[in-house]
Amino acid sequence: MSPSETVEVPQPLAMSYARAFGDEGSAWIAALPALAAEVLDRWELRRDGAARCGEASLVLPVQRGNGTRAVLKLQMPRAEVTAALIGLRTWNGDAMVRLLDHDPESGSMLLERLDAVRTLSSIEDDDTAMGILAELQSRLVAVPAPQGLRALGDIATEMLTQTPEAVTALPDPAQRSLLLGWASAVAELVDEPGDRMLHWDLHYDNVLAADREPWLAIDPEPLAGDPGFDLWPALNSGLDDPATRADTLRVVRRRFDLLTSTLDLDRARATGWTLGRLLQNALWDVEDGETAIAPSAVAISEALR
Repeated sequence: MSPSETVEVPQPLAMSYARAFGDEGSAWIAALPALAAEVLDRWELRRDGAARCGEASLVLPVQRGNGTRAVLKLQMPRAEVTAALIGLRTWNGDAMVRLLDHDPESGSMLLERLDAVRTLSSIEDDDTAMGILAELQSRLVAVPAPQGLRALGDIATEMLTQTPEAVTALPDPAQRSLLLGWASAVAELVDEPGDRMLHWDLHYDNVLAADREPWLAIDPEPLAGDPGFDLWPALNSGLDDPATRADTLRVVRRRFDLLTSTLDLDRARATGWTLGRLLQNALWDVEDGETAIAPSAVAISEALR
C-alpha cells in the first residue's frame, strides 16, 4: 500500500477506544494504520471504497485478488472478538454474513460484502421487517452453542449477585421495585439457561441486504443460552422514533408475538428472559453512573407484563 493510501482512523473510533479502553485503546488506535497496511498486503487486498467504523471496529471495503468484493474488519483482540469468530465459523454463512478469512492474533476478519446502507430499518412496514428478522433469528438459534462461548447461566448468576447493590443507586422506589421484579424473573429461570447459540445483538441495523439471500445478519456477539434472552434488541429497534414511541406498547406486544411464534418459544419463559435482558442493561447503566432505568426498558417491561 502506497503512502497516499495510508488508512486514516475516523475520529469517532479513536474517541470510542480512548473512552472504553483508556491508554490501551489509544495505543491500539495509534498502531491501527500499520496493522491495516500489513493485513491488506498479506491478504492481497485492494481498497474499494471509503472506510467506515462502529464503536469497536474499522471496516474497509476491499477487493480480493480474484475480484471478489469483501470487507476487512479490524478490531482490538478481546474476548468478544474471539466469540464472534467462533460464531461466524459455526454458522458458516447460514443467515449470517460469511467469514472469508481471519487472523485471531490481530482480531482481523475478512467478510463477504453486503449492502452497508440498506438495513431492515429501511422497511417501513414493521410487521414485514420483524418477520424477516424473526426468520433469520430462528435459523441462528437453531444451532447448538459450541464450546468456548460465555454461558447465560453464569451471566444470570452474576446479575443476581449484582442486583442488591444496584438497587441502592435508584432513588425512585417504583424503579427499585421494577429492578427487583426483573431479578425475581431471572431467579426463576437461572437453573435452565438454555444451550442455543445466540446473536445477542440482533436488531434492525444489524440486518443488511445481501446478494445470495435477501437479508443477512451481521456483528454477532455470540453467547450460549435460551433464545428468549435474545429478543430484546429486536423489541427495542427504533423505539426512540417518534412514530413508534406514540404506540410503544402495541408495537412491542406485536413484535413479541411475531418473534415467539416464529421461534416457537414458550411465551412465559421468553418473557422472563427478556426481563432478564432488561435487568442486564439496567445493571450496565448503573455501573456507568445512571440513576434511573431507561424509559424504553420501562415501556417494554410494561408491554410484556
